[in-house]
Amino acid sequence: MFGALQPSTGEVLTATYTRRTLVNWIDFLQQLEEWIPQDVERVYAVLDNLTMHRAVDVLLFNLANPRWEFVFQPTYAAYLNLIEPWWKTLKSLALKGRRFETWQEIEEAVQKATAYWNAHKHSYVWGRRRRHQPRRKPGIAQLPKVA
Repeated sequence: MFGALQPSTGEVLTATYTRRTLVNWIDFLQQLEEWIPQDVERVYAVLDNLTMHRAVDVLLFNLANPRWEFVFQPTYAAYLNLIEPWWKTLKSLALKGRRFETWQEIEEAVQKATAYWNAHKHSYVWGRRRRHQPRRKPGIAQLPKVA
């Protein structure tokens, strides 16, 4: 499965494939190129260090689409990529607590979860406080009461 997240809008694109191959990765990049509006001048793709992300075919894609810039995150720094917390959300929406008999059922679950997310999307901000955590009141901290 490959996915892309537009942090400013929260919109997500996912594509499921039976295998993670270079051909599928290039196909997904082509889908992304069609999905992203043409008036966007610069596209920054934050990638992990998977070998196929640096293949010659990806370089050829980059040469054919000059508005793209690939940014490789440091090893063991997945938290820097905004899509990582979204993968956790997708797993919760589509896969958690369910049993699937076929690959097609998994694809359908992912498509439904992605459609649901896009219907209720919101901008994604790195490090933003989660909604269920109460905000702290501004002011001076109180010292604990000692008996």
